[in-house]
Amino acid sequence: MPIKLVVAPQIDFSGLRRELGLPGEFPAAVLDEAERAARATPLPETDRTGVEFVTLDPATSRDLDQAVHLSRRAGGGYRVRYAIADVAAYVPSGGVVEAESWARGQTVYLPDGRIPLHPPVLSEDVVSLLPDGERAAVVWTIDLDGDGQTVAVDVERARVRSRAKLDYVTVQRQVDAGTVPEPLALLPEIGTLLARRAAARGAVNLPLPAQEVERDGDGWRLVLRAPLPVEEHNAQISLLTGMAAARMMLDGGIGLLRTMPSPKPDAVRTLRTAVESLGVRWPDGASVGEVVATVDPSSPRGAAFLDQAADLLRGAAYTAFGSESEEPGSGDPGSAASGRAEHGSGGPGGGVAGRLMPAEVGHGGVGAPYAHVTAPLRRLADRYATEICLALHAGRPVPGWAAQALPRLPKAMSATDRIASAADRGAIDLAEAVLLHGRVGEVFEAAVLDRDEPSGKRPAGGTIALDDPAVRAKCLGDLPLGSRIDVRLTVADPASRTVRFERA
Repeated sequence: MPIKLVVAPQIDFSGLRRELGLPGEFPAAVLDEAERAARATPLPETDRTGVEFVTLDPATSRDLDQAVHLSRRAGGGYRVRYAIADVAAYVPSGGVVEAESWARGQTVYLPDGRIPLHPPVLSEDVVSLLPDGERAAVVWTIDLDGDGQTVAVDVERARVRSRAKLDYVTVQRQVDAGTVPEPLALLPEIGTLLARRAAARGAVNLPLPAQEVERDGDGWRLVLRAPLPVEEHNAQISLLTGMAAARMMLDGGIGLLRTMPSPKPDAVRTLRTAVESLGVRWPDGASVGEVVATVDPSSPRGAAFLDQAADLLRGAAYTAFGSESEEPGSGDPGSAASGRAEHGSGGPGGGVAGRLMPAEVGHGGVGAPYAHVTAPLRRLADRYATEICLALHAGRPVPGWAAQALPRLPKAMSATDRIASAADRGAIDLAEAVLLHGRVGEVFEAAVLDRDEPSGKRPAGGTIALDDPAVRAKCLGDLPLGSRIDVRLTVADPASRTVRFERA
């Protein structure tokens, strides 16, 4: 799908910042402690600077959490090395930087600037895996056999040195030309293999085009951007690491999982009914993930199918377990502990008889247990989950500061996820309303993504997507799912960030 751009005039996002209560500058005490940590924190003794790591991110990013190196193993299979910025080494437990990170929860992105989780001297300098010197990292080494099955996992603190800061667009061009640099040459091969395994185990990966608001000179532009294949391949490396971390914590009896209920059979049946009107082929015995992999997201019917499939992925939560002080039901609804005591593996820091284990350990979108450990510069929870994995793998007790944080993390992450989602959606809604302001009454061609049946006082309607400008909005009328129709703009109000259409 090509990138579609629509230029918008100046937009003031300050009102959205105030509405969401987003923090401003870091307090002086936080900046001072971060500066001291940046100057005084020693690098790990273990030396992995000989590994030619590279980073792969959007071109403008400076908060680089991950660096990767891919190679073949002697005798067959693959070795995935994944270096993750070692945030915990620079954020002392009980300090003001740690306290401020709990208040923020995660980096929130707005078009006019991000609200970072950590001070820039850390997140965009000494802790970020930039290619300008040695850095402290947590290095995951995951060995795969020729079919992509994990056969060995190692995790350690080490100093690393990234060789290059690469971006998705450039690397995709190199993939297409067959000129990918050696540390990433195997990315399409390994990524495709892992994606195939994911689909087979029932994972659901939805390649939905993303709406983004970007600067354009003195104004802004609204972008509809389809994910590049190399982005999907890179995401598989992160998922692989998250699954390895989840298994390590489950075996150790203590940790923090990212959970999601599996799609309910009734919801899958409803989706299968919808595909009949969309012309999407669903072979007998095929999983949702396998069907999704065959769909073209750039077609109206394909986009409508993916929009319907997204309804299967609900109820994501953070689930903590194994902490002596945790209470059943801590965190989001759906992430409650079962209330039963189980024996774990008996490993250090976990697996102790009498500790509560979670009722839900899987992630319906991933098709396996999964944990967030690969973005500690941008997400609070990753720092604590990573520290637990390091301890369990080394056979030593989990640090008290990490174990004691577990009961509070699900609630904290749930709250910050809501804020980040509201910021993202609010910025897009505002850009759409500003862009369309003054065009009320005009008729546009649109694709029907979702259909709402009338009930009670609610009239018929649904969700439509315009090609030009790249807008998604509510629309009233009888909307045939997956079809292209003409719609008339009835509301475009920047003050309330509202856009509405009706069938023409």
